[in-house]
Amino acid sequence: METTTPRRWPSLSPPLVDVGIAAAVAALSVTTIDVASETDARSPDGLAFAIGVAIGAVLLARRRWPFGVVMATGLLLLVYHVLGYPGLPLALLLAAALYTATVAGRLRPTIVFCAVAVFGSIGIRAILEGEPLLRLVGSDAIREASMMAAVVLLGDAVRSRRALAAEMRDRLRRAEEERQREAQRRVVEERLRITRELHDVTSHTIAVIAVQAGVAQEVLDDLDAAPDAARAALATIRAASKQAMSELRATVGVLRGGPDGVPLRPAPGLAQVRELLDATAGSGLWVELRVDGDVRDLPAVVDLTAYRIVQEALTNVLRHAAASSVAVLVRHEPDAVVVEVDDDGPGRPPDGQPSGGTPELGGYGLAGMAERAAALGGRVDAGPRPDGGFRVHAWLPLPAAATAGATGGQP
Repeated sequence: METTTPRRWPSLSPPLVDVGIAAAVAALSVTTIDVASETDARSPDGLAFAIGVAIGAVLLARRRWPFGVVMATGLLLLVYHVLGYPGLPLALLLAAALYTATVAGRLRPTIVFCAVAVFGSIGIRAILEGEPLLRLVGSDAIREASMMAAVVLLGDAVRSRRALAAEMRDRLRRAEEERQREAQRRVVEERLRITRELHDVTSHTIAVIAVQAGVAQEVLDDLDAAPDAARAALATIRAASKQAMSELRATVGVLRGGPDGVPLRPAPGLAQVRELLDATAGSGLWVELRVDGDVRDLPAVVDLTAYRIVQEALTNVLRHAAASSVAVLVRHEPDAVVVEVDDDGPGRPPDGQPSGGTPELGGYGLAGMAERAAALGGRVDAGPRPDGGFRVHAWLPLPAAATAGATGGQP
């Protein structure tokens, strides 16, 4: 079906509009002066017609000085009547100036001017021209005042409509800006989430590969003395490499989503911590896992966060701790899950950065732990232990306890 677009008339530039209005009012003034006739009135001459042209000419400045044009037009009409020329219709010749001043927001002074103009005209015609006051008040005053009121009301309605349209455009602009900011914020959050997920998934396995590669290199220097150790290290590297690729593919699959948006593989949880420790033990560390409390099914997001914190803590131990043993504690409390990872290394965080509170956690891994815990209303504390070594302590509230934990209920 063919659609038609509404026809748009070409718009004139403001200067052309002003020239047209000024010419029209000047022609109206000159014509009115030419046909006006009153007994005992002074015959129109060149000065009268010059005043008529001037009444139209001052409208050229109506956009810059809207109320000034009203005053100038009124002054010209006053001079015209004081000189004794035949009377002119005030409302008709003042209409363009009154409309412009009202649209410009000068409503009150325009109303005052209209009242002064009406009663001033009545006074001049009654005093200077001797016309009956009752007739002037009863007919001319009502007619002139009604026409001026109509013009002023029209100008005020146009001003209100323009103001409303401007406000709506401003609201739409602000709403669009807010929508764009919200979209940008969500993009940044999604990028951070993807970055954190990829970092947590692959960093532990790659750390195992790096450690085993170092072992293999050392053993290969003296292959005759320990061929079995070299083979074991290379086998571990191969298995870890396959695991890294598998985890990376699974993570990409979760991000892309399967049919109907369902993830292709369930997210890992605390049930898979033993697999992490087995891979870590293959690097030569002595590992220990202790689970306390009433073990129960956890919300998926809490389970995944706890797993990622253990994974990243073990990665940091392999990369930075120079430790010989690591102990993992998972404690199920009534309203939270507590995870602790202790090692017997020198007690320094990654890159030697200070730790001990969520805002100060150094390195991307520790910062990622803090961000994950904070998203649940929990926290992560990391720092040297009093008796030596380094500890990562995470407190993750269950959904029912998250509000209390955010207000100070956490240990």
